[in-house]
Amino acid sequence: MNRHTDPERGNIGPLEVFDADVNNVLVLADSAKADVTRLLEDLVPWLSSRVADVQVERDLRAFCDESEGLGAPRLDRTPDLVVVLGGDGSILASVRAFTNAPVPTIGVNFGRIGFLASIRVGDWEPALDEVLTGRAVIEPRMRLTAEFDSRNGSPVSAVALNEVVVSRGATQGMLTLSLSVGDQWVTDYRADGLIVATPSGSTGHSLAAGGPILAPSMTGLVVTPICPQSLSHRPIVEHPGAVLRVTVERSSGLVTMAVDGQGHFPMFEGDRAVIRAHPVPYPLLSRPDANPYRRVRERLGWRGSFEPGPEVGSPKQPSDQARHTQGEVL
Repeated sequence: MNRHTDPERGNIGPLEVFDADVNNVLVLADSAKADVTRLLEDLVPWLSSRVADVQVERDLRAFCDESEGLGAPRLDRTPDLVVVLGGDGSILASVRAFTNAPVPTIGVNFGRIGFLASIRVGDWEPALDEVLTGRAVIEPRMRLTAEFDSRNGSPVSAVALNEVVVSRGATQGMLTLSLSVGDQWVTDYRADGLIVATPSGSTGHSLAAGGPILAPSMTGLVVTPICPQSLSHRPIVEHPGAVLRVTVERSSGLVTMAVDGQGHFPMFEGDRAVIRAHPVPYPLLSRPDANPYRRVRERLGWRGSFEPGPEVGSPKQPSDQARHTQGEVL
């Protein structure tokens, strides 16, 4: 893989360019969305004229659920590239399907947010052209593993791209959850739950609970309590080598460990989940000129400035115009 530095991204180090040969493409489509079906009519012939083999799965959810159940996708050959037509939930489903053998993946966003499915619908053609001509950029996304022994004695093991959440049921009172990092006890939380998020997941449930935003390609674990009783409890960012232990100390009913909001596992008092970084990141692809800060501004609606616009008819200095353009135009 070649590397280059993109000034648009700031000082986050050299970026890895995806320049592998792409001969076999798998398109995973959420055809429940009418716009996805219409795009397939243009996208499949376009791809077929450029690569040797195009496989299309029009029921993304069914394909991913079956693949997760089997432990691997049922395909004639392993794809060189996965193109997901859907939203962030579709990307998460695709990542689960290829948990044990990650495949470079790019998402065309038909959802509401699009932090993971980052390509705009109108930009699909130039974006895929960049992938096929070796100009797209790899964003290696850190994943998590979560493990615990359930009450019935069978071990639970799951992999998350975004987050692992231990939380109470809808009708139960607060939980008491103990957090340790390695052999060091951190604190007990009296709260509705606890979120352990990756940088990718820092813009999801963790952000809604007051957690920080991490650059998507960095490594680190964000620990964010959900509605803690003590106002002094704040989010913590741990180093990527940390081993977190979350123990259910006290509960008044159902406790659930949710993985990326899609896999749910019951927990009971005394159960302890061990959460750590997965050794293999997931290769999501983005455009070479992609700017993660622009993506955050667009998705979260940041204006960039609270300064009023110029009075009608008044001249605007060039420096002010440049600053306004940089802050306001996405």
